Amino acid sequence: MSRVLSLASRDAPLASTSAQRALLARLPLARDFDRAAAAAGAWPLIPSAVTTLQINVGKLCNQTCRHCHVDAGPDRREIMSRETMALCVRALASTGIPAVDITGGAPELNPDFRWLVTEATALGRHVMDRCNLTVLLTAGQADLPEFFARHHVEVVASLPHYRAANTDTQRGDGVYEKSIAALKRLNAVGYGDARSGLRLVLVTNPVGAYLPPAQASLEADWKRELLRLHGITFDALYCITNMPISRYLEWLVESGHLEPYMERLVSAFNPATMAGLMCRTTLSVGWDGRLYDCDFNQMLDLEVDAGAPRHIRDFDPDRLAGRRIVVGRHCFGCTAGAGSGCGGSIK
Repeated sequence: MSRVLSLASRDAPLASTSAQRALLARLPLARDFDRAAAAAGAWPLIPSAVTTLQINVGKLCNQTCRHCHVDAGPDRREIMSRETMALCVRALASTGIPAVDITGGAPELNPDFRWLVTEATALGRHVMDRCNLTVLLTAGQADLPEFFARHHVEVVASLPHYRAANTDTQRGDGVYEKSIAALKRLNAVGYGDARSGLRLVLVTNPVGAYLPPAQASLEADWKRELLRLHGITFDALYCITNMPISRYLEWLVESGHLEPYMERLVSAFNPATMAGLMCRTTLSVGWDGRLYDCDFNQMLDLEVDAGAPRHIRDFDPDRLAGRRIVVGRHCFGCTAGAGSGCGGSIK
């Protein structure tokens, strides 16, 4: 066992974000992300116009998924308050940011989730909800499909695979069956029917230490098989690379795949993905209102550049536009192969 892995195997080694960052920094990789970006002519990395305000409303979740980069679960108590949500709405009202991406945890479990959706759609913004599907079957959430449909919320639903074994391996026994039931409820109110205008996107990430396959061909397979097996339809499939953060990082360490996986990401660096990185068009808001360049930086506690506003209460689009994007070795996950972000493959 290498020195890096032995250091990572001590009791509760990755309980803090600083420990995760230190572990990634110790890996004997060929180069760091800033050097790779500079070689691609994209350094320093700076934002373009913000098109999406991504709001993480908390880490409470009804599931405890094996590869969760948020480390969400039923025992988490980090919840965004309505006061902080109101600051997000105020920021939206002061700008033309067209899209709101609500995430968690299971964002629907925040008691003010529906208030946030209602306020954002009242401003004429397109709202996306990052849904784990099984939350639709929990107490008090049975009417979520109808609520989504009334507000024309785009449902971006995570499902590891179109077959039960792979899904339950990553998410727990019985999750696949519940997910299929939830998808059928969404289809019943018009989601996944192109004529309805109610967009349903599925999100998959590899089970194991692999890069995702080609998104277009995988989408065709998923559409064929979910229709054949369950009569389910959806609009698009996003393939997202597993990020070496939190619970997935722990799995990489425990399974002995950390160094090979990181080397795979570095060697697959694709300069053509740099222009489409989500950190260039997305501003991420943490459950406590702190600001980040992306959801992954948020989970590593890497706030926006020191010269920019660091809390949504101090939101200033001009100062944020002039910041440098904060990067680390985990960023190779977004630039490997076809690239990856919250909207799936980049190229």
